[in-house]
Amino acid sequence: MGAVRQHLIDPEICIRCNTCEETCPIGAVTHDDTNYVVDASVCEYCMSCISPCPTGTIDNWRTVTTPYAIEEQLEWDELPEEQAGLETPREDTEAQTGGAQSREALEDEVSALLEIAHAGHGGRAVAPATAAQPRVNMYSRQAPARAAVTGNFRITEPDTESDVHHVVLDFGSVAFPVLEGQSIGIAPPGTDDNGRPYKMRLYSVCSPRDGERPNHNNVALTVKRVVYDAGGESKRGIGSNYVCDLKKGDEVLVTGPFGSTFLMPDDPQANIIMVCTGTGSAPFRAMTERRRRHHPDAPGTLLLFFGSRTPGELPYFGPLMKLPDRLIQKELVFSRMPDHPREYVQDRMRARAETVASLLQDDNTFVFICGLKGMEEGVARAFEEICSQEGLSWRVLLPEMRSSGRYHVETY
Repeated sequence: MGAVRQHLIDPEICIRCNTCEETCPIGAVTHDDTNYVVDASVCEYCMSCISPCPTGTIDNWRTVTTPYAIEEQLEWDELPEEQAGLETPREDTEAQTGGAQSREALEDEVSALLEIAHAGHGGRAVAPATAAQPRVNMYSRQAPARAAVTGNFRITEPDTESDVHHVVLDFGSVAFPVLEGQSIGIAPPGTDDNGRPYKMRLYSVCSPRDGERPNHNNVALTVKRVVYDAGGESKRGIGSNYVCDLKKGDEVLVTGPFGSTFLMPDDPQANIIMVCTGTGSAPFRAMTERRRRHHPDAPGTLLLFFGSRTPGELPYFGPLMKLPDRLIQKELVFSRMPDHPREYVQDRMRARAETVASLLQDDNTFVFICGLKGMEEGVARAFEEICSQEGLSWRVLLPEMRSSGRYHVETY
């Protein structure tokens, strides 16, 4: 029986960020109101979409005798099982892998392509060498973990537009281990306009691995209520409003945990540069709290660049101000302060150029960037300018940091 290797997208994990469709150079990725899918008749296995995907949703493959059609993929709620015992025909294999004549050779070719795609500049992220081993995909949409809400607090000022909540979920006797930098999935109850269950949303965990309350089986999330304009009509984001409106005692169905690379180095001597906006602060709160609890006098530097429009819209502003400088250097940046020029995180990075450059020259420095996608380019330019100013080459340094698990970006 002949077979081909087909590139597919996991509908259970996809967060519909559109990154794959934007990065595909030949238009092989498309979507409807339900799923993102890959057209097997167009896909050329170039791997351009692999590394930008924030969840790994795009990195899925099946060996099939007949490729799944777009129309069929659009109906999926989960990926089909891999079919065993299939051999790849010579003509199909040659077209896809340059001459390999067996399924094993095809597997080797795909692995080689993935290694290339994941290496160096633009490659898939690598976890820090000292990071603890993460547990991933323990709970699925079909078999979720159940958690009870034990707290839900607004952490931005009530008179601001930015309504951000700190939500605590307790798993009771259900094992749900997470590491700093991982995410969990929550699917709002109910169905969409097509009668299908709502898609899962991913939220970064903002508590350290030993829980929001130390040594308790709970996690905390930082979630912003999404309200947007659609043709002059105000719309509310399904997932964010569900989470922000949770009451104490409510039961939540949780999937995950997810994420195996955007992880805190488990080394008190590690220097960590954290750059974020808004709820992008979630993983950095977890990392800071981990160090505060277990290595408060660690020799490694924590340097935080955190941007928002005003102090009242900056999540955790009060608790952050109480953290001592010996634990974390805080650069809080505001872009909408009356009688002050607009300032963004990349501007403050340039103002701290000497410190940043000094840290970048240390092989034990790690960079984490999290927040709105629009910040990524400005931050990268700031790093490049800082390096140029201080006699370093960002073009040389960046791929070295990525390949050694020391440069991580998670934007949305």
